[in-house]
Amino acid sequence: MPNLRDIKQRIVSVHSTRQITRTMEMVATAKIKKAQERIEAARPYAMSMMEVLGNVARFAKGASHPLLLKHEKRERVVVIACTSDRGLAGAFNSNIIRLAEDVARDERAAGAQVDFVTVGKKAISYFRYRGVEPIAVYRDISDKPTFADAKSIAAHVIPGYSADDIDAVYIVFNRFKNVAEQKPEIHQLLPIEQAVMSEASQDVAASGVSAEYMFEPSPESVLELLLPTYVETLIYRALMESAASEQGARRTAMKSATDNASDMITTLTRSYNRARQASITQEIAEIVGGAAALEE
Repeated sequence: MPNLRDIKQRIVSVHSTRQITRTMEMVATAKIKKAQERIEAARPYAMSMMEVLGNVARFAKGASHPLLLKHEKRERVVVIACTSDRGLAGAFNSNIIRLAEDVARDERAAGAQVDFVTVGKKAISYFRYRGVEPIAVYRDISDKPTFADAKSIAAHVIPGYSADDIDAVYIVFNRFKNVAEQKPEIHQLLPIEQAVMSEASQDVAASGVSAEYMFEPSPESVLELLLPTYVETLIYRALMESAASEQGARRTAMKSATDNASDMITTLTRSYNRARQASITQEIAEIVGGAAALEE
């Protein structure tokens, strides 16, 4: 049985750990609100992008674009994995890495070469440890991504897909559902599915707003400029969803750690009191035994 000094040192150590986890929980809670505000601020832009895309699709029926064309052969696939730069976020990073590995395994089984674009130090460290060198790495942006970061990531895949060097692009990220729940998802970035264009056009038609557009020089030319921006917007939205999910996952993990530390302190305090009571009882018994021996 450990002595009183060992138990007391353990209690002090757990107290210090609980202070750290509680502080990290409070910081994550504050950052979640800011991340949610950024998502809500970007939502009107995304909705307007879909509206314009729908209108252009209505007027440019039958128009073709390299980003809309599905390649017959899938020889090279790129997977964009969005993780965090820091840990202590529960299964946030491991879920993304596992999902990215599943996509890569399926594509390799189909005969395709798989390359990775990694966002966050956790994904970079994992793939390099496994001997896989990503074609592009992004660090120190997972907490506060910018649209410039999304454009930079898109620049690694859009020209390659247009030139038939890349046959498909996927992005793997955590979708922020609420503070307590984050869901890992896979989205196909390229080729842009025709269903997206059709749904955008149908949504515009269903809205009942008969806006008139004049396209210069032509709807096809506008579509050619709009589709890359649409892909960049999808990447930016995924980065923001991942940033909010990271803070939600960290808050949940730190709250659980704080609760576990409190339970451990309670258990250790009871053990300390029992050990202290046993020590006092033993001392009393020794005193009484010594007094009895002196009387004899």
